Amino acid sequence: MGNFHTILVGWAVEIGANESRDWERVYTDFASQKWLLHHELTDIQSSDSRTFCCVEFDENNLLHWTGLLVPDKEPYNKGAFKVAIDFPVEYPFKPPKITFLTKIYHPNVDEKGQVCLPIISPDNWKPATKTEQVMNALLGLITEPEPDHPLRADLAEEFTKDRKKFNKTAEDYTKKYAVKRPDGF
Repeated sequence: MGNFHTILVGWAVEIGANESRDWERVYTDFASQKWLLHHELTDIQSSDSRTFCCVEFDENNLLHWTGLLVPDKEPYNKGAFKVAIDFPVEYPFKPPKITFLTKIYHPNVDEKGQVCLPIISPDNWKPATKTEQVMNALLGLITEPEPDHPLRADLAEEFTKDRKKFNKTAEDYTKKYAVKRPDGF
């Protein structure tokens, strides 16, 4: 019996005559991952969290979400920040990647929107960590920058040496680039 190919939402799997158990494992892993992501999404959408809202996703690709991070402290409380969450196919065994799609003036977020967030570093990641915990950690980092672990050394130095100037520039950036805060926030 020959091999055949099948595609399962972005996964290409070759199945040979003696590989039905592997196919069952892949399908079970995928189904478990889909269930987990649906469950986490439902938890976020039904929570009273004012951290992360307006989550959008494609039902055919639950591995990519976008949503709004809504800080409540100055200098970032004048807007909301669109972020992308990209889950690897190995999730929850590997961490998601967070990217700011909205420009933000912050020492721990680079010009490409990449963020230095310890909870999702490969060395610190734990499969039991929930997406809502990641978003709460991200909000904590945004409201309390970590200048000792910067992606932008110039902003970390400004944050440390001239907080008033840093806050003014960060607020101006927020007013200029941030997304309008959702009603009720």
